[in-house]
Amino acid sequence: MSRGYEYVEMKVPAKSEYVGVVRLTLSGIASRMGFSYDDIEDLKIVISEACTNAVQHAYEDNEDGEIVIGFGLYADRLELMVADNGHSCNFEEVRQGIGPYSEDSNVEFLREGGLGLYLIETLTDEMKIHQHQGVTVFMTKFVDRERVASDATTIST
Repeated sequence: MSRGYEYVEMKVPAKSEYVGVVRLTLSGIASRMGFSYDDIEDLKIVISEACTNAVQHAYEDNEDGEIVIGFGLYADRLELMVADNGHSCNFEEVRQGIGPYSEDSNVEFLREGGLGLYLIETLTDEMKIHQHQGVTVFMTKFVDRERVASDATTIST
């Protein structure tokens, strides 16, 4: 019995040098699924922000923590999960400080982490944060198959 989607999971140390590995993995998965170049670039920003939040806030400097990244590959969407088990900052509190921002908002006045969460919320179709023994960020991006098909048609003519 098929469950209707494929699931890929990876664990990396909660260190900034592994964020690029996660980005490369995401790029390959999203490309295989038919996401546009622009959507792939947006997804790379999203996964970087979520992983960077975990690296910076989840664990103490002397703690050896890890980040679990999950990719749910559906026919019409990609679901991303970034989870840590650290002693995280209060993401709900941070999230209260996000959007909507006016164009004249000064970046220096954004709360720490607020801009990253704002980017995630802006560049995905859905975002949820769950806080229980660590923080888990769930993000969903739908594949725009019509645009992918029309782009392929215009390129081949």
